[in-house]
Amino acid sequence: MRPPSKVAPDWWDYTTLDREILDDAARLTADDLLQLSRPGFTVKFYDTLEDFYLAEALEYITTWRQATESEPAGICGPIGPTEQLSLVARLVNELELDLRHAHFWAMDEWVIDGKEVPVTHPLSFEKADLELCFHRIRLELRMPEENLHFPKADLTEYLKSWNSGVRCVVMQGGQGEVKHWAFNDPVRRQGRYKDNPPTPAEYRKLTTRIVDLHPITLIQNARTSGGGVVQNVPSQALTVGPVETWKAEKVSIWQAGNHDNPFGMRLTTLMISKKIPDSAVPMSLLADHPNVQFNFFRGGIGTCEAEMH
Repeated sequence: MRPPSKVAPDWWDYTTLDREILDDAARLTADDLLQLSRPGFTVKFYDTLEDFYLAEALEYITTWRQATESEPAGICGPIGPTEQLSLVARLVNELELDLRHAHFWAMDEWVIDGKEVPVTHPLSFEKADLELCFHRIRLELRMPEENLHFPKADLTEYLKSWNSGVRCVVMQGGQGEVKHWAFNDPVRRQGRYKDNPPTPAEYRKLTTRIVDLHPITLIQNARTSGGGVVQNVPSQALTVGPVETWKAEKVSIWQAGNHDNPFGMRLTTLMISKKIPDSAVPMSLLADHPNVQFNFFRGGIGTCEAEMH
């Protein structure tokens, strides 16, 4: 029997892993992380935040430059982090990059009462994407509105966009404290998953969907986006699924040290490098994707040593 979660006994999460894996991850130094690159998995460091977020923004530009009328191309992008978004708009404007054949998929959105939150909601991810990036691009350069794909509770159009022949060159993401990308959280410990979480193969079959959010995710988003006011954070969300993720030619995860902690960043790097996929640690499932890159701000990696405050 796997142990119960230390933080949410009715859920699966990384605290249910074998203690040996957890301890191995905690012992890793920053330099050790660099050594965990392998074919299909690259670990990169950036020494300044300026370089980190510029590199993230440039993934949009290099993707959209590949888009042509006969071969449209796009990127799937996160809200966490967001610092790259205004840089993307500035680069498009300065380079006069025509986006008429480019596409963008948003990864996720909050859900309340079975419906995606409106763009007027203060936590709306669509609102953030539009205000921080797309509405800052000059009108004559903007992609057509139909090339912007935001997930809705009625998933028909969103799922159709992933099967329309448009290349997803890159799927970007951050890593949350529950070790998710987008809102691919661990599942509840109930029913057929009471004694064991879904196998990696089972979890990989999940497509874009509405999910219940793990308590760790609620606390994290209250901390990072709402000043800790957890009662205002919705308990459900829409999330791009593993099925769509595996349609991306590359998965690029950006970690500045704001959304997960030093231990969490080490744990998923180790599990992907050593090919230890476990759906209690959803990010670890990327061990089976053919092209994954972890991008770290060196100053945000920290240590796992005890330090009293």
